[in-house]
Amino acid sequence: MNAKNVRNEADSTDVSKEQLISDLKTVMADAEALIKVTANQGGEALVTARGRAEESIARARAKISDLEEALVLRTKAAVEATDAYVHENPWQAIGVSAALGVLVGLLISRR
Repeated sequence: MNAKNVRNEADSTDVSKEQLISDLKTVMADAEALIKVTANQGGEALVTARGRAEESIARARAKISDLEEALVLRTKAAVEATDAYVHENPWQAIGVSAALGVLVGLLISRR
């Protein structure tokens, strides 16, 4: 597997993680709203369920925070690696940029 494929797979994974984090935040917000709405309702089973839900939300928040931190670190590492590569291989970077520009230009002109 070459570096380009690894980079594309990593980008895809990062996007998936970002989407997962976003979805989990939405679910947690909905669960918290549900807990607040049912706060005035009684019953031991409901109180127990509410407590478990609050604990689950707290654990999920901690995991999401860890995922976000890891995602930021990986993104920074990718940016630093790209910057180092461009500084070490400026002509290759210019060639790749020019090739991508030509490719985009061809794709646009076909429309």
